[in-house]
Amino acid sequence: MSIDFKDRVAIVTGAGGGLGRQHALALAARGARVVVNDLGGARDGSIGAPSGAAEAVAAEIRAAGGQAIANGASVTDYDAVQAMVRQAVDAWGRVDILVNNAGILRDKSFAKMALDDFRLVMEVHLMGAVHCTKAVWPLMTEQKYGRIVMTTSSSGLYGNFGQANYGAAKMALVGLMQTLSIEGAKHDIRVNCLAPTAATRMTEGLLPEAVLQALKPEAVVPAMLVLASTDAPSRTILCAGAGTFEAAHITLTDGVWIGTHADAPERLAARLAEVTERAGEIVPQSGSAQGTNEVGKAAARLAKT
Repeated sequence: MSIDFKDRVAIVTGAGGGLGRQHALALAARGARVVVNDLGGARDGSIGAPSGAAEAVAAEIRAAGGQAIANGASVTDYDAVQAMVRQAVDAWGRVDILVNNAGILRDKSFAKMALDDFRLVMEVHLMGAVHCTKAVWPLMTEQKYGRIVMTTSSSGLYGNFGQANYGAAKMALVGLMQTLSIEGAKHDIRVNCLAPTAATRMTEGLLPEAVLQALKPEAVVPAMLVLASTDAPSRTILCAGAGTFEAAHITLTDGVWIGTHADAPERLAARLAEVTERAGEIVPQSGSAQGTNEVGKAAARLAKT
């Protein structure tokens, strides 16, 4: 069955180039009306003269027969984000899809990283997504429909040297997604994460040219389209790059009851391999699963004494 976005309204942040541009073009090509958001800043978030990047992508969509409007709000400015959402509603009456894609890099080893650079990356990636999601949440709740895609990263899921700020922000988005997917379920608001591997302005100078050619942003877009579709899953971390797609999971091992005696640290150290054994691990449906497992094991132990 074809994935169709006819009559849907989408906001894509950071859509003036790279992956965001491809997201906006793909949504529009399948019938969505798109707000193309881009501040026009440099890769590190610094602001120069307005680039007109958002308007250029919006014009490209319109030239192809689609509907699009440009917006230059910074996702770090909640008032401007709210105005962006009002712009979408004034034009088309609703917002169905939000793709949180805006981001910057301020890479350095943690020892050399300025705290201001850490804060700024968190502000753009994490709080930017929070601002945009908060602004569309009442609309999606009222209309009983919403699809939200958070852009996470393998750097957040697994770590990457020189990206403590970026990795922290990207993993925080996974936690945000986990909770919002639970809170939004009764309103058919489905929230997911996309972990892309793509050659964009964000990766220029970081990867060999041959690798960059294989990692075209277009190869990631199918994952976004699935996560933004009517039949999207929820609470899914979908990974994509070079035409390959994977899923990442946050799991919980079955664990071992150790107790609380004075020698509990030594006993835990001795049995740590059992605690970390992945056979029988689960993907919890909520945070309460951890406590349920722990209390259950403690109760079972007490029943034997």
